[in-house]
Parts: sequence; structure tokens; C-alpha cells
Amino acid sequence: MPRPITAVIHTQALCQNLEVIRQSVPESKVFAVVKANAYGHGIERVYESFKTADGFALLDIDEAKLLRALGWTGPILLLEGIFSPQDLFDCAQYQLSFTVHSEQQVVWLEQHQYPAQFDIFLKMNSGMNRLGFKPQQYREIWRQLSQSAHVATITHMMHFSDADGDRFGDQGIDYQLTEFETTIQGLPGERSVSNSAAILRYPHQIQSDYVRGGIMLYGSSPDYPGHSIQDWGLAPTMSLRSEIIAIQRLNANESVGYGSSFVAGQAMTIGIVACGYADGYQRISPTGTPVLVNGIRTQTIGRVSMDMLAVDLTPVTDAEVGSEVVLWGKSRTGTVLAIDEVAAASGTVGYELMCGVTARVTFINQQ
Repeated sequence: MPRPITAVIHTQALCQNLEVIRQSVPESKVFAVVKANAYGHGIERVYESFKTADGFALLDIDEAKLLRALGWTGPILLLEGIFSPQDLFDCAQYQLSFTVHSEQQVVWLEQHQYPAQFDIFLKMNSGMNRLGFKPQQYREIWRQLSQSAHVATITHMMHFSDADGDRFGDQGIDYQLTEFETTIQGLPGERSVSNSAAILRYPHQIQSDYVRGGIMLYGSSPDYPGHSIQDWGLAPTMSLRSEIIAIQRLNANESVGYGSSFVAGQAMTIGIVACGYADGYQRISPTGTPVLVNGIRTQTIGRVSMDMLAVDLTPVTDAEVGSEVVLWGKSRTGTVLAIDEVAAASGTVGYELMCGVTARVTFINQQ
């Protein structure tokens, strides 16, 4: 019998979250972002749910090839663009669009020796200061690319640094949007601006011909704790489930786990769960991190080990060996523990948890 830890991918929830984007920005085309192997979910597992999107966006050419092998014939955007001149051959063969964010990429494009034309997303650095051309460079780069024999279309692109925060003013989304709009004024071409946070928070303030739906597709709120997934109408798409494999009864002053970081204040019952940091659960998750046992909310106690962790069974009167434990997601009873809650308790974000589930965990798809 296999070890009882599984990551359940909820295909109907993936569809629901994509529909939330459609409803939020009905005039925009939607790129479903499937970078990092669909945020740890598996591109092949989410494809059927996302193939009604207008396109896909990712980083790796191998992931783009996988989408083509799955049958996708529509647009695919490489969000970090090309990493070498050789990548242009794959972009031509597999009909990939790509971001241009550096002068080196412009040089590679200009030096390409074969008669291919590409759809380019020209990236502006409007304040994020990761990738892209500063506003004072942008128009000249656009002019240069617009005259290139290798460029079919140019879409204007930027990325918000603060759409998930509360700084709608000169240090946040408004400042970046003003920079973007002022710089591209009078230039032809569509635009791709909104990420998940902007789609949900500012659907009427921002014009974006292409939106890039990422974390919201996977049942995590981009501005938690300001809003929960319930606030946005999103559903959890990954449930990390395991079982209790042993039960221990503690006396007062007995400790749990390595380092004896938890000491019982009174007699209590605990469950040992087949899940640890080798499965992708955070070792730094402290005592008090929420968890569901038989659909009842309780908490972890003590230090997370490589293969096991302990949970408080005080509120779970019917717990036994084999009882379901949900580390995040949805229990079989329908109770939901949002991944954002677990991440916040662990001092991280939902992105890291879902991307961190390891290869030894069995993945299954369910509606």
C-alpha cells in the first residue's frame, strides 16, 4: 500500500477560477499563466480546465513544447523571453510569442539569420525594477523593433509591483500606470498589464487587452489577508491530504518532536501524520499552524520532521489511525482550509507551498 499522502487537483475549481477572470474583465483576452509547472499543479493536469483560455504564459520552452504536445494550437507567451539566440529557432518552430526586456534580446533578434517573424511583447520597467526598459528608453526600442523584418506585432507590456497592496497612489499602481500610459501614448499596439491582483482589485481602472491570470487560477488570493479566496469567489485547486498513522497520549510536561519545542501543559492526545518537509510541507511551520482532521479545524504542534508532523486531537473526538488530515485545501466533508492561511502561519505565501510539493507525493485529478 502506498504512503497515504496525496495532492488532489480539483479540475472544476480550476474552471471556476478561470471564469472569475472572465467575469472580472470580460473585454480582455486571458492568458492562463502555467509557469513553474502550473504553480506545482502539473501542466498536463490543468490543461483540460484551462484550454478555454485565449492563450498560455510560461517561462520554459520545454513547457511550451508540452502544451503543443497536449494539443494546444493557440498563443503561448514566454514571459522572460529568450535566453539565447538558439531559442529563436524553437520560437519559430513552435509559434511562440516572447517578451523582449533587454538590449541583448534585441541584438539576438536583429542577428537572426532566417526569415521568421515573431509576435513580441515589449516589456517596460515602470517601477518594478526587475525586467524591462526604463520609460526613457522604451520608445526608441519600440521604434527599432517596429522596423525589424523579424517582428510581426508588438504588444506593450508592464508588471505591477503593488497591485496587491493598499498603496493606490504615487508609490503604487497609479504611479506605474501613469508612467506606462504616458510612455506609450500615440504608439500603436495592444497592451498587457494586469496580473491577478490587478484583475481582481482594479478591473475598471486599467485597460488591458491581454490579462495574465496567475495565482488566482490556483485558488490563492493575491492580496491575502486583505481578501480571502471566498471574498473573490475563488475555489481551492490543490488539496494536500494525508492520514493519521499513529496516536500518542501525552501527560502534562511531556514534549513532542525534535528539540522538544512543544511541551504539553496538561494531558492531551496527539496524532502523527504522514507528512513532512520532504513532502513539501514547511519545516518552519510553527506550532499553531492550522490543519483539518476529519474536517475539523485543529493545529500542528512541535517541530515538523522530514516525514511526519504532529497535530492536536483535542477538538477531534472521533480521530483514529487512518483519519483524514488536510494540510491545505478541501476535506472530503467539504470543509476548506485555504492555502493562504497555512502560508501566513508559516511566514510565507501560497505560491511557495503549492510550488514546493515534492515528487514523492502522489498527484490525482478530481472534479
